Amino acid sequence: MARQGSMSNSDGFIEEVTEEVRKDRFYYLLRRYGWVGGLIVVLIVGGAAWSEYSKAQARAAAEGLGDEILAALGQPETLDRQSDLEAIETSNPGAQAIVAMLAAAEAQQAGNTDAAVAALDSVSVNGEVPEIYRQIAAFKALVLQTDGMDEDSRRQQLEALAAPGAPLSLLAQEQLALLDIESGAPDAAIARLQSIIENASVSTDLQQRALQVIVALGGTPDLDNLPGLDN
Repeated sequence: MARQGSMSNSDGFIEEVTEEVRKDRFYYLLRRYGWVGGLIVVLIVGGAAWSEYSKAQARAAAEGLGDEILAALGQPETLDRQSDLEAIETSNPGAQAIVAMLAAAEAQQAGNTDAAVAALDSVSVNGEVPEIYRQIAAFKALVLQTDGMDEDSRRQQLEALAAPGAPLSLLAQEQLALLDIESGAPDAAIARLQSIIENASVSTDLQQRALQVIVALGGTPDLDNLPGLDN
């Protein structure tokens, strides 16, 4: 029994020593590498603070840009509105595209078609600008050049915009139908307009315009199962 008690005490002593060694090892590691945990905490807190700061900066920049645009559009004279819009600078490509298109609209209203087209072209060829803005700018530039561009160039560019699935496909097809009419091909125009009114994504306004042109050309639109119409 005494021997067993001695062994038990020995085991307990060994466990205590082992535990102390573990504690010493832990405190040693904590003293040596404890700064890593602190650094992680700092990075997490700092990252959250930087994220909030960045969001605040972006929000302030957007609000400032909006104020500049509103101030420019509030000018009583068209040329002043155009000039103030052209003077606005922003590092955001999408925002800059919107500003350029607004400036183009003012230039068009002032009768300066060349300046309007130049502003729109600068958007349409900018690879950093979202695709939808580039498409809109290219389409508006083409419409503005109806009288100054040869038929083949207009048709080629409109067909690119009229590709299936393109954002402005139906509007480009409408322009192609008008081009068919100009070139003396009313049947081709009617066929193209019929395909427009049968498209599931056609807007009511575009559908009505296409129907009116078909009738004006002497055609009879097929009204069976047209989207958006009560037959």
